[in-house]
Amino acid sequence: MRVALIADLHCTRMSQGAFQPLFAGISEAADMLLIAGDLTDYGLPDEAHVLARELSAVRIPVVAVLGNHDVESGKEAEVSQVLKDAGVVVLDGDACDVLGVGVAGAKGFGGGFGQRALAPWGEAAVKQFAREAVEEALKLEKALQRLRTERLVALLHYSPVQQTVDGESLEIYPFLGSSRLEEPLNRYPVSLVVHGHAHRGQLEGKTSSGVPVYNVSMPLLGRAFPDRLPFRVFEMQVCEQPARKAPSGDLIPRSAPASMSDARVTDSGRSGS
Repeated sequence: MRVALIADLHCTRMSQGAFQPLFAGISEAADMLLIAGDLTDYGLPDEAHVLARELSAVRIPVVAVLGNHDVESGKEAEVSQVLKDAGVVVLDGDACDVLGVGVAGAKGFGGGFGQRALAPWGEAAVKQFAREAVEEALKLEKALQRLRTERLVALLHYSPVQQTVDGESLEIYPFLGSSRLEEPLNRYPVSLVVHGHAHRGQLEGKTSSGVPVYNVSMPLLGRAFPDRLPFRVFEMQVCEQPARKAPSGDLIPRSAPASMSDARVTDSGRSGS
């Protein structure tokens, strides 16, 4: 099972045709595509329509979360609906099971990392900022709870660890992610965490419990692999499990990844234009 990973497309009204080589390469290299936020540049429905047309050439399942750019204009519901109408599964505190891979998705939020993380104390605005990080972490936990596969993929826009934002200006660390997002990741059998947002961060890190975290921001991948298309591929073997019963009583086919020794992240392996 090959899952393509990318983030920070920042599609604009003028992006018609710009993503065709990228999506063609992804369709050839993978069985599913995960997009970790910032699909649009200003969160406008017109931008989402352009991206939807670009994605029409992708013949594999696409799962995404929104990023901070996608909510910039307050039209995130419209942006999500345009993408959903184009066949994209847009997650916001919920989960899906595609081709045997369980994906739990949330946008996430800032707040900082470790002992320097912002606490909900003092002015009302500070408390509101910290509360938003808590609510996004609760969304992620709710999404993880919904999946019953042995191994899971967590799809975020903001980073849950500091390692993958290192390289950015120190002043903006609190706005690149939050350790609160790491807490639920350590309590569930997550195989892989994917995020974007930190365009000048690091490619890889891990949570305190050892869960691999990958920053797949397209600008970062473009600099790291200038001779290849800017996406990465997560390869994972899946094995069939017996069907389980849904709450309705219907049988649902279920498959789950094998152990982490069977999973790895690689580069696209294809030259870019």
